Amino acid sequence: MNKKYVLSAFLALIATFVGAQERKPVPMPTVSTDTLVKHVMELSSETYGGRMAGSEGYGLALEYVAGVLKSYGVQDMEMQEFAVECNEVENCKFNVYRPGMKEKRVFTLGNEFCCAGMTGRGYVDAQMVFCGYGVDAGGYNDYKLVDVQGKVAVVLTGLPDGHGLPRKVAEQCTSLRDKARTAERHGAIGMLAVNVSRSCLPTEPQGRLYCGELPHLTTFPILQLTLECGRELLHDEQMELDSAIAAIGALKSVQSFSLTKKAEVDVNARYRPAAPTYNICGLLEGTDKQLRKEYIVVGASLDGIGMQGETCLFPGADINASGVAAVLETARVLSNPQYRPKRSVLFVLFSGGEHQFLGSRTFAATYARQSRIEAFVCAQNIGYGDSLLVLGGSKYPTLYEIAADRDTLAGRHNIKQDVELSLPRGDARALDAIGVPSLVFTTWNGMHENHTTTDIWENVDRRVMTMATQLMAETVAQLGEGLYMGRSPKSKIIRN
Repeated sequence: MNKKYVLSAFLALIATFVGAQERKPVPMPTVSTDTLVKHVMELSSETYGGRMAGSEGYGLALEYVAGVLKSYGVQDMEMQEFAVECNEVENCKFNVYRPGMKEKRVFTLGNEFCCAGMTGRGYVDAQMVFCGYGVDAGGYNDYKLVDVQGKVAVVLTGLPDGHGLPRKVAEQCTSLRDKARTAERHGAIGMLAVNVSRSCLPTEPQGRLYCGELPHLTTFPILQLTLECGRELLHDEQMELDSAIAAIGALKSVQSFSLTKKAEVDVNARYRPAAPTYNICGLLEGTDKQLRKEYIVVGASLDGIGMQGETCLFPGADINASGVAAVLETARVLSNPQYRPKRSVLFVLFSGGEHQFLGSRTFAATYARQSRIEAFVCAQNIGYGDSLLVLGGSKYPTLYEIAADRDTLAGRHNIKQDVELSLPRGDARALDAIGVPSLVFTTWNGMHENHTTTDIWENVDRRVMTMATQLMAETVAQLGEGLYMGRSPKSKIIRN
């Protein structure tokens, strides 16, 4: 018999066998909306105080998710310890008055303002000075026309449109710490930052922990005001706030001036430069003797902004209790023997997400079995939005196609297609940096309650969260099968 014919027949037989294997459907689990909501309700409750990394509330949240994972049969629980800045604001008062007038305008913490995540502590009672965007760099100086010695600087967040500053210069003067250091260098004793970001409503205080690079300004109070609060400060002054912002943009010139009002600020904050915090990892071992040596990692950031005083809670229902709930629900459905994947699945909940994703960077740098990770799937802010986004397709098209194929089954078309596929973001950047193919499940036109006090579970869109979690769980189940060829040489050989 012709050797070529025998070889061709053999190859055809192999192709038919592999094709049959590829066509064999993988059993897919169904997620529970009620279970997802239960986790979001729990983690966004006052019990956990906003889950700030390094705080007691975060520790309680860590205990909660560890207990849930263990109840689903996730084993080999491991905690990774690292340090973060932790600044717990115990109370804060902010009043405004005109000299000679008895009445003071008392502003409410958590309603009209909040403290900067890394505010200093202390008491100040001084005249206010509007200093534009609070910039003194690259030939642009908001302080050149005013004297802020012994006074409180009122500045705008961000940078003016068309500022013309070189990128490196601009990056060094946009954070709240950068602006505070500039104000302090000019003699100011405190700073009020008016939030002009379009990512929240003019009446919502928006909190952020990361305020820029060290050093910490221990005795320099920094408050973040709502846009409406800023408008009230500049009302009946030399210029109204909106007029000042418009003039800076139109004239490309400094519009700084002294106010007739004074500010009284009293901040009591407990700052720890290196508070211990933890990632938690747990393993759901795969069913195949060979493939169980390979890991699909499923993760999300657990930490949040925290709580200031007794009235300012940042619940973090969408950011990112929704993502954590998706990870926990994926663990539940895949623990069912009917859906348990051949590969092992490593579930990781990161701390330090609000510290420029320090937790995922720590995991990527220190996890002992890093070489076994074949793919990373991340859930980030899936509580609001019009449709789903799956990020990472530009760099990892094969991984993206698995999610996209799952999305089109049964007539579903939930992934928004008319958006340029982007690179992994958030926690996925750290895994991407070490060569792990990564996807991020998030939403389009979400972030409505971005870091605000109104990010509560009642505002979460159950349909969107369930839709995102269902697709993520199906994608992880598919990745857990041997037909997905991972990144390591051994993985590329194993084909079940």
